[in-house]
Amino acid sequence: MHTTLLLLALAGIFYASLAAPAKALEPRVTAQCGQYQSQTAGPYTLATNGWGWSYGTGSQCSQVDSISGATIAWSTTWQWANVSSGYGQYNVKSFTNLQAAMTSKPLNQYTSMLTNWAWYYTGNNYIANVAYDTFLGTSSNSSPLYEVMVWIGYFGAIYPLSDTGYPPTPVATPTIGNTPFNLIVGTNGNMKVYSFVAQNYLTTNYNGDLLPFYKYLEMNYGLPSSLYMQSIQAGTEVFHGTNMKLTTTAYNIAVK
Repeated sequence: MHTTLLLLALAGIFYASLAAPAKALEPRVTAQCGQYQSQTAGPYTLATNGWGWSYGTGSQCSQVDSISGATIAWSTTWQWANVSSGYGQYNVKSFTNLQAAMTSKPLNQYTSMLTNWAWYYTGNNYIANVAYDTFLGTSSNSSPLYEVMVWIGYFGAIYPLSDTGYPPTPVATPTIGNTPFNLIVGTNGNMKVYSFVAQNYLTTNYNGDLLPFYKYLEMNYGLPSSLYMQSIQAGTEVFHGTNMKLTTTAYNIAVK
């Protein structure tokens, strides 16, 4: 979440049953507007994570809209203007994200990471992305050695961290599941960053398995299968925009 750069200069089916009617979504609307506020709903934690607020002027609020079983709906509203000079105008203001409770274990012990994310963005003059952000290390609580991102939406001149300059040159163009991606590789201190950026920049109803992304990196880039999956977050990195709202109408993930 700290590794994205912006270079503006470079440019139910359902079955009606009399005995067991379907359970309606439970309303859970509690807005959080603090810089580092969070709230839990079922197996999920929604975190505002405004680590870059000092780089701009604006505000942001987030909330869980409803939850039913393992499917959650959530949203974040925001508006940010860049500071007039310095690096702040190129920096992320926040990474509001949803994280599911999961058992941290080595990659080679997982069998699937099935997920669905239905979302849409509204607003004006905005630069942001919509992405999964994951971290891996030698143990469940060690400093992460690898960050793997999966971008399923992006708006404006926004690029992942890249070792090849900006705009970045993809090192590969894999198709994972049914979605073609550009793979960008970058470095953040001691951490290697792999970013899979959907070639269709508006994949607003993503259905897939995240595990094949790691299998691809294992086979082609030597990612150790002994690494522990430390966290899987799903959220939006925001730069600037007016009257913005990201609405997630349905999100779920099942890590096994």
